[in-house]
Parts: sequence; structure tokens; C-alpha cells
Amino acid sequence: MASTKYKNVYLSDFVTLVGPLERESHLKKYNLVMNDYYYGEKTFEQAEIKMQKSVIDRILEQNCLKNSDVSLLVGGDLTNQIAITSYSAKNFNFPFLGVYSACATFVESLIVASNFVEYSGFKKVIGVTSSHNLTAEKQFRYPIEYGAPRPHTATFTTTGAIATLISKKPSKIKIESSTIGTPVDMGISDANNMGAVMAPAAASTLMAHLTELKRDVSYYDLILTGDLGCVGAKILEDYLAINYNIKMKKYLDAGCELFLSSQETYAGGSGPACLPLVLFNKILTTKKYKKILIIATGALHSVALVNQSKPIPAIAHALSLEVE
Repeated sequence: MASTKYKNVYLSDFVTLVGPLERESHLKKYNLVMNDYYYGEKTFEQAEIKMQKSVIDRILEQNCLKNSDVSLLVGGDLTNQIAITSYSAKNFNFPFLGVYSACATFVESLIVASNFVEYSGFKKVIGVTSSHNLTAEKQFRYPIEYGAPRPHTATFTTTGAIATLISKKPSKIKIESSTIGTPVDMGISDANNMGAVMAPAAASTLMAHLTELKRDVSYYDLILTGDLGCVGAKILEDYLAINYNIKMKKYLDAGCELFLSSQETYAGGSGPACLPLVLFNKILTTKKYKKILIIATGALHSVALVNQSKPIPAIAHALSLEVE
């Protein structure tokens, strides 16, 4: 069984940092802002390391925590060997677990953190993730300076960083349950169509979550997927309707909800930061939704395997939140 219910796990606090384009998007509020992609550093990679350090520092400051108060740091990013998170982690004297599920890394880190708090007695666990448009694009596609044209199915990597504090201290956001996804490979090898790659994985995890916990989609006030984009979100809706006779009436995709149409981000936003930025800085600010299922999706590919024309497997992880 891939699903777990939690009795006493809470998302006690969060901090978000947004990039230059994201600050002008649909987001309602945020904690920290980058004025440019360098963030005062010499390279984009060093900027992303600083982004993670900034949000972790703010979590510690807001909660009056010393390094010794933190039981574990869990996190990851898109850069090769999750180097960004490893370099930011060395600034803190925390036990550290690096995780990777591509753009599903945020929810994976929360699942790992929740399990340690619920079952291992860890008192305070920090989760961290980030993405930077200019570090990710040059790794997975082409450097922006190259000026390569893109199809309408392509998504735009979000620039942002998020730190969360998971503990047993009651808060307005309870982590109620989780479902770990299974890799899904539909034979698609187009790295510019991540929505099509990841939509079946989102469907697989959603169905596992509903089946194992004996729920219907109507149980949730909102189901929020991460960065399928507008193309992938439509594929998911059609896939669920055709294969499972499920109509998604209370459904949004973070990739579609982040940027303005005038910002020309193709099919929408992507990256590990996309879903949490929309969740914390748009969805939760409305105070409309009490039961939210977030399903983060990730494409588990590399440049080398894509260049060998190998199909791209995808993963999706789900987390059920109860909001006061």
C-alpha cells in the first residue's frame, strides 16, 4: 500500500521566495523577492544556493530555532546530483537527506519529513526545494541566450525557493495523509511536452490515493496538480474521464495558475517551486478550501537519455492537507 495516514503531523510554518517574473504573476503575497536572476551572486547556480539559504534562514528566524533544534533537513532541486541543495545544506549543522523526484521533489520531501515526525519521533524537520529558470533551462533544454524556438507544449521553469517546517505542533495546516507514486512510462520522448509525459502519472497516483483511502474526488474541496501546464492538465482531465469515468470539477494545475498570459510562458509554469508557490501564495490566501489534495508531478529524465531518444518515465506524489 502506497498511502499513509498521519495522526499528528502539521505544516507549522513556511517561507517562500520568488523570482523577478513570479513577483509580477498571479501570486498574492510572498516572503522574499529576487530583483534579478543573479540575486547578488556571480552565477545563477550560486544564486539558487543563496535562495535556499535565505528561506531556511527565515524559517529559523521566524520560529526562534537554533541549529540544534532541527532534527533533519530534507530537500532537493533540479540541478545534477541535487548540488544546489547539498551546497546550501552545508551552511547548516543539520542531519541531511537529499531527495529527487524532479518537479515532484517538494511533495516527496514533505512525505519523508512527515514520516520521520510521525513514526521516528523527530520533533522539527525542515523541508526545502528550489528551481531557477536559468540553471534548469540550460541543463535540460538550451541556454536562454541560444534563442531556440519552443512549441506551445513547452513549459517555463519557475524561479523560487520554499522552506517548510514540519512538526507535531498544531497549526492551521494539518498533513492528513500521503500517497507515494509509481513510475509511469507511456513511451513519450519529447522533452518539450512534459505535460503529456506526466499526466498519466498524476492519474495513477490519484487513483491509488482514492482507492487505498476509500475516497471519491468529491471528498476534496480542491485537487491541485503541480506543473502539468495547461496542455498536461487537459490531458489529465481527458485521461481520467475516458479511463475512469471521473470528471474533475474541483481541479486546478499550478502551472496554469502561476503566470499571466501576457508573460508568454508557453504552456505555463514548471519546476519544483511551481506547486508550492501557487499553494502558499495563491490557493491558501483565498481561505476557500479546507481539504486540499496536492499532486506534484515530475519527469524522471536526463539530457543523455533524451538525446538517445529514450522514452521519459514520470512520477507523481500526493499529499492531503486539512486547512483551518
